[in-house]
Amino acid sequence: MENLIITVATTGAVTTRRDSPYLPITPQEIADSVYEAWQAGAAVAHIHVRDQDGNPSMDYAAFAETVKLIRERCDIVLNLTSSGGLNLREEDRLRVCELEPELVSFDAGSMNFGGSVFLNPPDFLERLAQKAQECNVKPEIEVFEAGMIANALQVAKKGWTKPPFYFQFVLGVPGGMPATPKNLLFLSESIPAGSPWSAIGIGKHQLEMNMMAIAMGGHVRVGMEDNVYYRKGELARTNAQFVERIVRLASEFGRQIATPDEARELLGLRKNKQGGCMA
Repeated sequence: MENLIITVATTGAVTTRRDSPYLPITPQEIADSVYEAWQAGAAVAHIHVRDQDGNPSMDYAAFAETVKLIRERCDIVLNLTSSGGLNLREEDRLRVCELEPELVSFDAGSMNFGGSVFLNPPDFLERLAQKAQECNVKPEIEVFEAGMIANALQVAKKGWTKPPFYFQFVLGVPGGMPATPKNLLFLSESIPAGSPWSAIGIGKHQLEMNMMAIAMGGHVRVGMEDNVYYRKGELARTNAQFVERIVRLASEFGRQIATPDEARELLGLRKNKQGGCMA
């Protein structure tokens, strides 16, 4: 099997300090948490930022500061969200590509999301794919339900994304596909052959989906964006705790952990700060 790529999602757009007092929300806190996770074995960091009140944000300055602080300390692959919350301005969602991360999240369709609607209409997906291509950034295709695979491949047919495609299966979100072994197997068998993929389980499903992905040859995402509990009734104190557990499990299974540069090779990524962006 390929070396295991561990993505750490430190913050997200939904988790709050009410859920966990350990949630990193400032650029410095996020950068510190990413650095700890990188030391533990994470190869990719999925980044959200917050405003001064701790609310979800697509503030460009906050992203720029967070990216700067991370790049000063480690070579982790940067994956910036294009979806820092619901009902955001499309221009703000597109602009993160200008910071030249190696990956940008590409949520491949609209869906019910809890008590609201997460909008990603076809014209926006094409604009995001085009912006990513202009900035030499690879879309991380986030799939919350099976139809999103077809949506992403439709954009690819128009030439805005190119293989190898990288899929991130997000299971367990209210309004999306439930986090079950059958659903993960179905999604993994529904993407183009040879496409690397990773799995996310929301809340109590995190560890189950992680373990399945390890056994199936996929990759994993962990972190407080998806689950604040290390085990039932016990809050995780750091994001690195989740990474350390995956490293132990993968070692028992016989899978090596990918370094950031190995992740770049597996995903077909260029190195940070190469190329340029047509802003």
